[in-house]
Amino acid sequence: MVCTVCHAQTAPAAPDISVDTLKTVTRELSDDKFEGRAPASETEPAVLEYIVSQFKAAGLKPGNNGKWLQDVPLVQITAQNVKPLTFTGGKQPLSLDYRTDMVVATYRVTPEIDLLNSDVVFVGYGINAPERGWNDYAGVDVKGKTVVILVNDPDWKTASREGPFEGRAMTYYGRWTYKYEEAARQGAAAAIIVHQTEPAAYGWGVVRSSWTGPQLEPDIAGDHMDQSKVIGWIQLDPAKKLFAAAGKDFDALAEAATHKGFKAVPLGVKASTGFVNSIRRQASKNVVGILPGTEKPDEVVLFSAHWDHLGKCDAIQGDDICNGALDNASGVAGLVALAKANVEAGPTKRSQVYLAVTAEESGLLGSAYYAANPVFPLAKTVGGVNMDVLNVKGRVNNFVITGAGKSELEDMVRPLVAAQERAIEPEAHPEAGGYYRSDHFSFAKKGVPMLDAAGGNDLVKGGKEAGEAADKDYVDQRYHKPQDEYDPNWDWSGAIQDLTVYYQMGRELADGTSWPNWYESSEFRKIRDQSRAAE
Repeated sequence: MVCTVCHAQTAPAAPDISVDTLKTVTRELSDDKFEGRAPASETEPAVLEYIVSQFKAAGLKPGNNGKWLQDVPLVQITAQNVKPLTFTGGKQPLSLDYRTDMVVATYRVTPEIDLLNSDVVFVGYGINAPERGWNDYAGVDVKGKTVVILVNDPDWKTASREGPFEGRAMTYYGRWTYKYEEAARQGAAAAIIVHQTEPAAYGWGVVRSSWTGPQLEPDIAGDHMDQSKVIGWIQLDPAKKLFAAAGKDFDALAEAATHKGFKAVPLGVKASTGFVNSIRRQASKNVVGILPGTEKPDEVVLFSAHWDHLGKCDAIQGDDICNGALDNASGVAGLVALAKANVEAGPTKRSQVYLAVTAEESGLLGSAYYAANPVFPLAKTVGGVNMDVLNVKGRVNNFVITGAGKSELEDMVRPLVAAQERAIEPEAHPEAGGYYRSDHFSFAKKGVPMLDAAGGNDLVKGGKEAGEAADKDYVDQRYHKPQDEYDPNWDWSGAIQDLTVYYQMGRELADGTSWPNWYESSEFRKIRDQSRAAE
């Protein structure tokens, strides 16, 4: 692949990134007083006030036509009085309890959901991908029925990245969001995903904490009534009991679903559940700051991070506040630290925009809203960096680009990473589908290349064994749990490595004239070409 980006002969000088800023902002935003920074909550105004104060102190200007905030219309849906998910008509009836065995919710903005005696069909991975010759819904009508779906892609167990769905690396077809979208397009009344820890890349505790309590959706015309009545997850063991009650072998059917030509299997049982919804409409906010450019202020380089987290969640050892210190108070701290460094270095020719978005944890809603309603035209948005969880494990020898092989931004960072004597390596766990799980994806879908990359797991002190252990500990013990709290003993040197790369690449873009594109093989190339051609 040939890069068409004009790379500077000399990289911008390394900045003075303030560790004190990183510590202070992360500690403050993850304090209990903000109650986990849930969007549209009582604490949101105080969270926004703090972020704005930090942007001001860094030297930024209001970025939304003289305002700091951009409204993001949301509707909050809270399921209450959730009935068990029952299956009848098999060898024996089965009743699954809310939270422990299953979670259910809805996209529909309606006061009551009632799923009654809905025929159940196993649709494998629930994928309809004509360009790959794959359709798990071929030959079956699931209108008004309940579909049971496997998580991830059919070839997620493959060691390499070769396969109908890119092997070990997850495609968007593997994301739970896609599976619900496709089930709705097929007319399913309910869509239930079978949770398995390895292909999901997180345990049941993450599902339970994320899918219970208030759920947020975009507040749009039609109230999402074109979506399935019920969406949710069930644990693996109850799923196996369901298949056994239907006279089927779960493992055998799951294996069959990995092969092209798999045919959906009616289970001969009926599903029922129901709940009432508490509904509240309220706008959350994105925070927009700008360092205006000196020569081409209408062309912008974008730095983004989400400010929200889960708010109150299932208590662990008496603590029910999911503080989200690393996820993603640390990313907002990175925004502030980068803004300070860039202001101190002086303005660039192009503008730099700093965007702290809301409702990432609810499905990238804040970034999706901005991408659909941009303050600065996307055709004039050069590219940028998204930050979601900074490295506090210490200095590392490697640098990992999420979803590598997509854009020319990768060519820009290679010499910057090499100058730090680090190596760029593939994702250690591409099956986790990281590329589709953070806000850069909202911009990619609109054609704007955004780098999502960070230090990997090869620690300078301890190597890959120590790095893998630290990553596993975070996912198992802290991710989306109350234990994601600020730790004064964190080692920020790895974050400084990464922020230096972000600063240098961003400054090179902002002082340059190039328009980085997607590689020819990328699914986003056509969108970018059309956007730029319209200018």
